[in-house]
Amino acid sequence: MHAKKRVLIIDQLNLFFRNYIVNPSLSLNGAPIGALKGCIQSIQKICREAKPVDLIIICWDGAGGSAKRKKLKKDYKAGRKPIRLNRAVRNMSPEQEMENKFWQQSRLIEYFNQMPVIQFMFDSTEADDIIAYISQFKAFEDYEKLIISSDKDFFQLLNSKTVQYRPIQKEILNENSIVDKFKIHPNNFALARAIVGDKSDNIEGVPGAGLKVVANRFPFLKNIDAATTTDIYAHCEEMLEEKQLKLYTKILESKDMISRNYKMMQLYAPSLSINSKNIIKETLGDPDLSFNKTELLKMMLKDGFGEINFIELFQDFNRISLDNR
Repeated sequence: MHAKKRVLIIDQLNLFFRNYIVNPSLSLNGAPIGALKGCIQSIQKICREAKPVDLIIICWDGAGGSAKRKKLKKDYKAGRKPIRLNRAVRNMSPEQEMENKFWQQSRLIEYFNQMPVIQFMFDSTEADDIIAYISQFKAFEDYEKLIISSDKDFFQLLNSKTVQYRPIQKEILNENSIVDKFKIHPNNFALARAIVGDKSDNIEGVPGAGLKVVANRFPFLKNIDAATTTDIYAHCEEMLEEKQLKLYTKILESKDMISRNYKMMQLYAPSLSINSKNIIKETLGDPDLSFNKTELLKMMLKDGFGEINFIELFQDFNRISLDNR
């Protein structure tokens, strides 16, 4: 048994798309397998660097995305450019690329089913909410939680037991580094972003409000105590009595938008159905961490995996399977 237990919680679609875009790997038959191969190798590398790792939890976005967020804002995440294959292997039509992308994702799920990892995916639910729920899971109270994602949405979850590794930026962030970097505490990060908005998710913010500006105008956001929209508005009204600043006026004129944004962006109370929560509880209460190496090897050879050290792969994941018996 390890003195400290550590769980990896992976924003899998985030990792999948990163590898789909940057990894030019082809199968022995010439088919793009960059996402498939890259995800396995990325997780393997993270396991080595973060060892000991006691549990790996894979979290996928479910079909349809977040029903709750789309109800609050119909065009949530609208206008995103389609994810394209790595340019070095882009010799397919858009339809063929879509088919390949779907195949790689489906096949990766099948791979994981043979490995000592846990997967969660629920219809009309984003991985963000699953990750948030697991990071606050009572049974993991004494675990070190390592969230794998490049997404800023998870900054709000960081604390003394939860850190985030951002593969694209190659940085590890914790509670203190968020405060040092942004002058905003994780407990107040969702509130700050509700003011700023998020262009990548098509969530508009208050004009002229960036994280630096918000941190400067609302210095209490760097405190560990969680602030509310009421605190923000009260501060605006108080400061406007001393000096007229457009930002404070704009924020007071944007109360409805900020309130809606906060409901969409906060993960402190994850948007999960009771049924989904029960499935997570039951699965994590008695996880199946069996490792079907023979079947996994058959699948990889069938898919034309060439340069991969299967012995090292099996050794790295075998530790997790054996340690949890």
